[in-house]
Amino acid sequence: MESWVIILGICGLYLAITLAMGIIPGRNVSNSVSGYVAGDRSMNLLLLYFVMGASIFSSFAFLGGPGWAYSRGAAAFYIIAYGATGMIPLYFFGPKVRRLGKKHGFVTQAEILEDRFNSQTLSVVLALLSIIVFIPYLTLQMKGAGYVLTTISEGVIPQWAGAGIAYLVVLIYVFYSGVMGVGWTNTFQGIFMMIIAWFLGLYLPEKLFGGVGEMFTQIAESDMSAMLTAPGLTAGGAPWDWWGFSSAVLVSAIGFSVWPHFFMRSFAAKSDKTMKLTVVLYPTFQLFLVPILIIGFSAVLAYPGIEPADTILPYILTQLDLPVIIIGLVCAGTLAASMSSGDAILHSAASVGVRDGLAKFLPDRWNTDHKQRYLIRILVIVISLIAYYFAIFSDAPIVNLLLGSYGGVAQIFPLVVGMFYWPRANGAGALAGLCGGVLVTVLFLLHPEWRPVPLHEGIYGLIVNVILFVSISLATQPESESRINRYLNA
Repeated sequence: MESWVIILGICGLYLAITLAMGIIPGRNVSNSVSGYVAGDRSMNLLLLYFVMGASIFSSFAFLGGPGWAYSRGAAAFYIIAYGATGMIPLYFFGPKVRRLGKKHGFVTQAEILEDRFNSQTLSVVLALLSIIVFIPYLTLQMKGAGYVLTTISEGVIPQWAGAGIAYLVVLIYVFYSGVMGVGWTNTFQGIFMMIIAWFLGLYLPEKLFGGVGEMFTQIAESDMSAMLTAPGLTAGGAPWDWWGFSSAVLVSAIGFSVWPHFFMRSFAAKSDKTMKLTVVLYPTFQLFLVPILIIGFSAVLAYPGIEPADTILPYILTQLDLPVIIIGLVCAGTLAASMSSGDAILHSAASVGVRDGLAKFLPDRWNTDHKQRYLIRILVIVISLIAYYFAIFSDAPIVNLLLGSYGGVAQIFPLVVGMFYWPRANGAGALAGLCGGVLVTVLFLLHPEWRPVPLHEGIYGLIVNVILFVSISLATQPESESRINRYLNA
């Protein structure tokens, strides 16, 4: 029997276990929007830690992270820099979000912002923005699954089929179980991925160079030594400047805590203590990004010239004399990385799309709890198909897809800060700031040559966002005192 058949069999078994773990929890929550979207607000520390933590271990980590280390060297350290700090804001506003959600029935980010700023238009704009930034994020995960199954099957399974197989499993359990299916599968996948990451991160340098230290010594003494000098290289191989590196870290750290699928987990937390402990423990996940980057560095001298760089991990596995069972488990772990983020993104995108978008335009008979749950499930299917289309026909590198999305989602951060900490903030200012920031971000994304200095486009968007938010809020009427006090005293 061909070795790739055995490897695929192991991946198939993993997918079957994941499907079962995703479907069973759906039987233990209420048949309501709150049950489907927020898990009846019952997530304990273990589930919440892995739901939020496993989102780091996505295709971005297992494929994009090694891909950047392999092709751009020290530039990949930006991933650890923003991941270690990006969750800090949630320590302060996460418990407030949880309490307000429980008291007023909020289950999405846009719902709570709509209430604070008294603007239904803001809710719809946020719904559109969330879906727009979610689709490339979900596309990233599907591309990763496709890469893995295509490479390990030696091309027998094309990329479109690999992505389709993995995400059919995700679609089924998200459709059926909602956030609790996401929670339990992420816990299983997260533990599995941690073991795989450390195994590979220590084994590959030992196998190829005799150890991690010897690996870096040989890179430093070669003509590739520039890869070890911060801030690393650009995609074209030229030195990356500090403008680009530091602004990439900054915009990612700002956007990290306000990704809708992260933010919405505050509504699912069992208690304030659970929420705070999750944030405090969250940086420990960065420890598992260290071996992920070492994987990429281990291939710099051993396997030069591999394209695309995002496929370097599965490529290495096909070149080493590893037992097929080990290769199968590693590939299953890589699939877990893709699926553990994809399910959370898909669930959140559909929930936001219905609760904060479609629901504003539907007649009353379609705005019942039962009908909204039905519509969220339909949108799960629609968004899956849209992301799948882009996964098959888009050639953008994996990390670039995610970094581009961060510029847009970071524009939500000033609104969240204003919601809880600035009494004078109002709906007119919030809407103007958000729209202005997104438009400027998109403008500089499409025309990078227009930037005065080579900062990430999201930084320019944030500058315009804050100026508009503050000036228009001060120039227009504040929200009612009772509304403001509800958030200031949360």
